[in-house]
Amino acid sequence: MTDVIPPLDLAVVGHTNTGKTSLLRTLLRDELFGEVADQPGTTRHVESAQLLSTDGKPMLILRDTPGLEDAMGVLDYLDQLIASQERPDGPERIQRLLDSPEAAGRFEQECRVLTTVLTADAALYVIDARDPVLPKHRDELTLLAACGHPILPVLNFTRSPLANIAAWRDALARLGLHATVDFDTVAPALDGESQMLDRLALMLDQHAPALMALRTDLGEQRLKRLQDATRLIAELLMDAAALRLPSAQDPTDMATVTMVMRKRTRDREQDCVHALLKRYRFSKATFPHHALPLEGERWGMDLFSPQALRSFGIQVSKGLATGAMAGATLDMLTGGLSLGAATLLGAAIGGVWQGANQWGKRLMGRLAGNVEMTVDDPVLHLLGLRQLALVRALECRGHAAMRPIEQDLMAQITAADIAPADEAVTDPDTPQEAAPEAATLHRLPPDVQAILDEARTHPSWSTIGEAPGPDPHRDLLIGQMAHALFLAL
Repeated sequence: MTDVIPPLDLAVVGHTNTGKTSLLRTLLRDELFGEVADQPGTTRHVESAQLLSTDGKPMLILRDTPGLEDAMGVLDYLDQLIASQERPDGPERIQRLLDSPEAAGRFEQECRVLTTVLTADAALYVIDARDPVLPKHRDELTLLAACGHPILPVLNFTRSPLANIAAWRDALARLGLHATVDFDTVAPALDGESQMLDRLALMLDQHAPALMALRTDLGEQRLKRLQDATRLIAELLMDAAALRLPSAQDPTDMATVTMVMRKRTRDREQDCVHALLKRYRFSKATFPHHALPLEGERWGMDLFSPQALRSFGIQVSKGLATGAMAGATLDMLTGGLSLGAATLLGAAIGGVWQGANQWGKRLMGRLAGNVEMTVDDPVLHLLGLRQLALVRALECRGHAAMRPIEQDLMAQITAADIAPADEAVTDPDTPQEAAPEAATLHRLPPDVQAILDEARTHPSWSTIGEAPGPDPHRDLLIGQMAHALFLAL
C-alpha cells in the first residue's frame, strides 16, 4: 500500500499590513480569501486554506496569521521569564512564553503567530519591500527563528519604484537568511510560484519531491488555462467572422441591420471577456460597470471606432475612417459567395434549382436586391488583439490586486505585442486604394486569417447568426485557430 504523503504546512507570517493575506489570495487564486485593507491589523485570527493539485489532492496547507506588532516587547518579556543560569533552546523559550499568563493577555496576537509557526513545517515571512529596514523587523525574525523551523523571506511589492530590495537582502543576510524570493502579490512574475517552491525544496529536503510535483502540477494548470483561453478567443472570432445579416438596399434598413450586427458582436465580446475572467478565477466585480467590457486608452473606445483600431496599430482605409457603417462590410452579389456561386447562379436562372437550402436562400435574396452585412476584417483583428491583451494581463495579475483591471491591462501591452501604428494615419481624403491592406499591419497569425476567410462562407458557423448549426469542421478549425493563438501568446 502506497503511503499517503501529507501536504506541506506553511505559516504565512510578518509585520502588520505587509501583504500576508494578499499573498494567499494570489497563491490560491481566490479574490475572496480573508480580508484585505490598507490598514493595520486586518487579520485578527489564523485562517487556513489548501492549495490543491489538478486531481483535487491537497498539496499545501497555507495558514494566514495576524500581524506581529510587538516583537520587541515579547523578547524583553522572555528575558524576564528565563533565569540567567538557564540555557533553554529556542523552541523551549517560545513554549515558556506560550505557557505564561501573557499568552492570553498582552501578547495574545504574537502567541497565535508563534503557535502556528511551531506546528508548521516552515514559515513564509512576508516583507513589504517599500518599508525601510527597522529594528522591529530584526526582532520579529529573531523571535520567529527561535521556533526552530525554516523561514523563507518573501519580498512583496517588488515592482514598486519605492522598493528597496538590496537593503532588505543585505539585512536578511546579516541575520543568516540568504535564501529569499521576490513575489509581488499584485503583479507576480510568471515563474514566481516556481521560484518560491524551488527555494522551499532546498530548505525542506524531506518535502522536495512533493514540492517539485506541485511545481509541475502548477505548470500544467497554467498551460491548461492558456489553452482554454485561446479556445474561447477562437470561438469568439469564429462567431464574428461567420456572422451575416441580410438587408434590403435601403439606407434605413441597412443602418438598422448594421446596428444589430454591432450589438451582437459587442455582446459576444462581452461574453468572451466574462468567460476569460471566470477561467482565471476573477469575478465580474473586478471591472467597473460600463457598456463595454473595459475602459481605458484602447478599451474605452467602441469596438467599431476607427480610433480604437488605430490605437492597436491597425491602419484603416477611407471607408473605415469616414463611413457611418465603420466596421461593417456590405457584401454584394459575389462577395462571400465565390465558392460555387457561378454554379448556383446558373442553376437558379435555368430553373433547375432544387430546395431552399442555405446557399439558395442567400443567392435568391441577392437576386431580389438584398445585401448582407458582415464584420469587417480590421474589427475581427481588433477583437483578437483585445482578447489576447486581456489574457496577458490576467496571466500577470495577482488576485490581491485592488485597482480596476483596465489600468493593469494597458500596462501589460507593449510595443512587442502589437504592430506599430503607422505615424501617418490614413487621411479621410486619401483615395482608398492608396491605403495598404489592414491585415498586413496586424499580429494575428496568418493561419488565423485563413480560417476567418473560410468562416465567412459559412453563416451557420456563427452562434450569433440567423441560423446557427453544428458542424464538425467548424470545431476542427476552432481548434486550429486556438493553437495558432496559443503560439502567438
